Formats: sequence, structure tokens, C-alpha cells
Amino acid sequence: MSKVITHWQPEDPQFWQQTGKKIAKRNLWISIPALLLAFAIWQVWSVAVVNLPNIGFTYTENQLFWLAALPALSGATLRIFYSFMVPVFGGRKWTTISTASLLLPAIGLGFAVQNNQTPYGVMVLLALLCGFGGGNFSSSMANISFFFPKAEKGTAMGLNAGLGNLGVSVVQFVVPLIITVGVFGAFGGEAQTWTKGDVTKQLWLQNAGFIWVPLIILSTLAAWFGMNDLADAKASFKEQAIIFKRKHNWIMCIIYLGTFGSFLGFAAGFALLTKSQFTGIDPVKYAFVGPLVSALARPVGGMWADKIQSGAKVTQWVFIGMILSVIGVICFLPSGGQGGHFWGFFACFVALFALTGLGNGSTFMQIPVIFLNLHQKLAEQGLETAEQARLSAAKEGAAVAGFTGAFAAYGGFFIPKSYSLSIELSGNVMGAFVGFIVFYTICLVLNWWYYARKDAEAKC
Repeated sequence: MSKVITHWQPEDPQFWQQTGKKIAKRNLWISIPALLLAFAIWQVWSVAVVNLPNIGFTYTENQLFWLAALPALSGATLRIFYSFMVPVFGGRKWTTISTASLLLPAIGLGFAVQNNQTPYGVMVLLALLCGFGGGNFSSSMANISFFFPKAEKGTAMGLNAGLGNLGVSVVQFVVPLIITVGVFGAFGGEAQTWTKGDVTKQLWLQNAGFIWVPLIILSTLAAWFGMNDLADAKASFKEQAIIFKRKHNWIMCIIYLGTFGSFLGFAAGFALLTKSQFTGIDPVKYAFVGPLVSALARPVGGMWADKIQSGAKVTQWVFIGMILSVIGVICFLPSGGQGGHFWGFFACFVALFALTGLGNGSTFMQIPVIFLNLHQKLAEQGLETAEQARLSAAKEGAAVAGFTGAFAAYGGFFIPKSYSLSIELSGNVMGAFVGFIVFYTICLVLNWWYYARKDAEAKC
């Protein structure tokens, strides 16, 4: 079969069962590992940064927080552009290009950490390049949304994003193990000496970057030889820019910032937050748990939304749970240098991660439904033909899915920075968590008013 498919009708049951389903699933299962690697590269600094002071890097705490936050900032910005790339280049071509680009930060990190005299500016540049991984999410989700019918979009996009999100957990689990072994021998460079008090040991922190290189190459080849471009999905940036005039694009940006933005921010900042609040706790041992739970919960959120045919109802319960979980985190934080309970704090954070995963899945079910219903109404009013409505809904829904992911990714920057800002202003992180409660309440109200209540404007 040609790599460019000229006829694609996923809403036609006969086409879907005989032809479309097999092709769509093949593209999905190639997309997932590529996205997992993208998340791994995007979040690798959240683990590497914690180890830099132990091998002789003399950066301040504020500089370390910046290194942890910068990949999210650049990734969020790149997502804005990546959101529109699939209709311009094609899903197969763009997945190949964007996956191959991950080699730059992976190899760069591997070389930079071998010399503790590496200038801070170089580290900043590498942290920004890790944003390539963040950008990939928007193009990946936009691409997969074209392949599946309305009834299966929540599940498909939940699987793509949820299993892709596993990259965050995988990097936080694999890197602490892989940096303790010289797996690449002489080709991987010499070990660094890790020192803490009277304890010393050898580390190969460069493995945090090098370990992903062969996997990135394999994934790039799989995308090039195994994926497809959809001719129906072709559109210029000008055609897609209509979403900036759509009110529901901006409302879903805010709601998705509350779910996916929280996931990214909590994942990027958990280790440094734990280290700053609880002495004697090694955060690296536990950092992978929350992102793992969130990633596994994401497909569940999409499936649940598909089953009850209402992503908005799932999202509503998610924000109620997130508000209660943040209150729990506050209760278990140390106050005035006294008290605090790590395991209670940890349990509430795991609950937060699980809820963000459910919400990530449910919101991505909402987006295509909102725009499909919008264009179906236009068709009923005679303003579009049925075929125009189908194509416009698919293109706008995909663009919004990508753009909301871009907007929400700034949460990965603002949450870690909110911790450091709160500490700077008040000496503790309480202010940051109070701010989260206020924001989640706003998301709850917006979702209820526009999407969840009985007479909602765009009930979904």
C-alpha cells in the first residue's frame, strides 16, 4: 500500500472494519514508542539535574530549578508550531523528522555532563533542546486523531498519550539505574565520582543521554517505513488558524492546562520539591511512581469517557478530586521547619498524578466531539455540506488537540517555578499550592458551565 492514503473514511463502518482499523492501529502502535521516547528526552533533566551537584557541578538551587523547568518552557513553545505540522508535512514524514531530532539533546547531554566545568550556558542550551521531545506530543496527538472514528477517539488518543506519557516514568526509573553502570564501556566515557559526606561511588551520568540513542534510531526507522500520510488531512497553516477564532479552543486550553499541565509540572518538580521539604529522603527512588500512575490512568480516562459518552462528566470529577488532593498535600507539608509527613505527602501526590491521567484522557475525548458537533450543526443549517463538515471537524479537532497540548505544556515550567517563587517570597511552598486550588476551581466551573451541565452550550 502507498505511504500516502488518498481515501480515508473512518466514520464509514464498512470502510473502518475492512480497511481503516488495521491501518489506524498500525500507525498508533508505531506512534506510541516514538512518543514515549520524546517524553523521556523531555523529562530527562528532571533526574539528571538532581545528580549534578553530587558530581562537582556548582550551580545554585535557583539555577537547578531553572534547568528542570526550561525543557517544559521550550517544549511548550515548540508545541505551538508542532500543532500545525502534520497537515502541512504529513504524519509519517513529520513523525520521522521529529523523532530523529531527539538525537541532538540525547547525545549533547551525554557529552556535557562528563565535564563539571561545562559552562552553565551550555547546560541551558541542552535543556532547551530537550524541548524537542515536548513538541512531539502535539504533532503526535494531532496525527492520531485523524485516523480514528468519533466512537474510538478517546480510547485511541488516551492510549497514544497515556503510553507515551510512560516515558516520564520510564526515564525516572531507568536513569537512576543506568547511571550506576558503565554499560557503554570505553565508548561511553569515564565515570564521575559521586560524593556525599563520607560516601563516594562511581556514576556514569552520561548514560542518562546515551541510553536513548539506539532506541531513537530504531523508532525513526519504524516511523519512516511503517506509518502513513493521509491526503485528507492536508491543510495549510492558514486553513488551521481558524481555531484561534474558536472560543472553545481557548476554554479547552485552560481546562487542559489544569490536567496535562499539572502532570508535567508535578513530574518536573517533584524530585526537587521533595528534596527541599523532606531531609533524609532520596526523591529519585520515588519520582517515577507518580508519572507511571498518571500514564496508566490516561487510557482509562479516555475509555471511561467513551463508555459513558461524556468526557465532561469525567473531567468534572477529576477537578473535584484534584482540589481535595492538593488540600491533602498541604496538610502533610512541613510547617516552620517542623512536622510534615512524607508518606502522607507522597500518597496525596500519587492521587494527584492519577487524577491528572484520568483528566488527560477525558479532555482529549471532549475536544474532537466539541468540533464535530459544531460542524454538524453548520451542516444542518446548510452552511456546509456533510463532507465539508467531516473534514473541517477533523482538521480543527486535530489542530485544537495539538494547540491545547502546547498551551498546557507551560504548566511544566510554571509549577516548578511557582515552588521556587513561593519559597523566595515566603520561605515555604504553601502559596504555590493555594494557587493550584484557586486555578482548579476555575477549571471546574468552566467545564461545568460549558460542557457538563444539563443545558451546556457544547455538551460533551
